[in-house]
Amino acid sequence: MKRDSRQPAPAARRRRAPDWPLVGRIAVLILAAALTLGPVLWTLSTSLRPPADSLRLPPSFIPWDPDFSSYAQVFKQVDMALLVLNSALVTGLIAVGQMVSAALAGYAFAFLKFRGKGALFSLVLATMMVPVQVTIVPVFMLIRGMGLSDTLLALILPAIPTAFGTFLMRQYFLGLPAELAEAAAIDGASPFRIFRSVYAPLAMPGLAIVGILAFNFHWNEFFRPLILTISEQNFTLPLGLVSLQGNMGTGSISVVLAGVVLSMIPALVVFLVGQRSLRDGLTAGAGK
Repeated sequence: MKRDSRQPAPAARRRRAPDWPLVGRIAVLILAAALTLGPVLWTLSTSLRPPADSLRLPPSFIPWDPDFSSYAQVFKQVDMALLVLNSALVTGLIAVGQMVSAALAGYAFAFLKFRGKGALFSLVLATMMVPVQVTIVPVFMLIRGMGLSDTLLALILPAIPTAFGTFLMRQYFLGLPAELAEAAAIDGASPFRIFRSVYAPLAMPGLAIVGILAFNFHWNEFFRPLILTISEQNFTLPLGLVSLQGNMGTGSISVVLAGVVLSMIPALVVFLVGQRSLRDGLTAGAGK
């Protein structure tokens, strides 16, 4: 059988050159994933070791014989049900409050016309550069003057106004068609009716971003609960887990890290449930 002269011989065929830019991007992504997930996986691994093996050298990254006794010790040493309930109540109300306030403020800055709008919006953005440590003393005095000291409301109310959420929702509303508001105004709709019936449903992906980011941030918040709460019945989860540090002196770091793993579960569940809304909101905002 004669070989077609137009077909190159197998030995003469040129091998396809590797796509080095693609290989480089994959390597960078693998490195970033290892740096991000490495501490989390080590925390989970150490929490599953017996307390006596917590600080053993060399460490064993994979617990071949997992021990869940550290998790039982966490529930014995702290009231996990109360801490989770307080954290869920505080972070849930903050997330909802930020979604509402950011939507209203973002709509006002995007579509309403009033004197000093630009200066006021610049002032709102300027508050993003002020760290919470600078404002905690006046906030504490204001909370005490309102009679809300050592309450969960002391953690919720000051966190509802959000400069970042206002900026994000303003940019999101600016990407929506302005003709919708003009058409609704011609039909006699008020500005609030236009917001509620026209723009609020379209802004749900952006509101999902605000809510998810607010929940994840305030679920892990430690500084404000440390300053604004005193009674243990008002402690949130990050503050209540501080009592587990006593195990560090006995070498039982597994108990401490078991508490850390338990505290990560609710935030992880919220992220997994809302990741589609988060992705849709980010891609919708990028396409505008």
